[in-house]
Amino acid sequence: MSTTARTSFEEFQKLQETSETVRYELDEGELIVTPSSTGGHNLVYLRLWRALTAFLEEHNLGVAVTELDFRLDSDTVRRPDLAFISKDEIHRFDPNRTPIEGAPTLAVEVISTGNLAQDTRKKVRQYLATGSRAVWLIYPALRIIEVHDNTGSRNAVDRDSFREEQLFGGHRFSVSLTELFEGRRPKST
Repeated sequence: MSTTARTSFEEFQKLQETSETVRYELDEGELIVTPSSTGGHNLVYLRLWRALTAFLEEHNLGVAVTELDFRLDSDTVRRPDLAFISKDEIHRFDPNRTPIEGAPTLAVEVISTGNLAQDTRKKVRQYLATGSRAVWLIYPALRIIEVHDNTGSRNAVDRDSFREEQLFGGHRFSVSLTELFEGRRPKST
């Protein structure tokens, strides 16, 4: 029988402060070392960040941030690839401190081939249980975005553009999945 050593939040914070090259998350007291992302992974979430930031600024809805720690509870700290913090929750955002206390309004995870399904599902559960209104899982290899919220889950596939209204108070966010996954605008027909 194997056991996992538990790590306190304070120990986690010390590791974060002393390591410039290793990225960690704290998963219900278990220290997780997360690998560096690939260039393709980064391009996908940065394209989405660019589109989401323009949308949020246009409608004054809040901010989109990348690679920022969120303390979901006393022994869980997650770092989504991209997060939206609504205007109503922006008071929790101190640009000089990390982690942010509480869950982001939206957490976005770009799923790489090395991500395990059970780990991904656990993250979704953690985000939603601690206050996120939605979690978007982006699967570049499958060209799918999977949306999880309090109503369940749904997929958007490459032939469509991805649209979301419910999360943004009736404002419709839309992004071409061709542009998101390939970096180019789809041809008009």
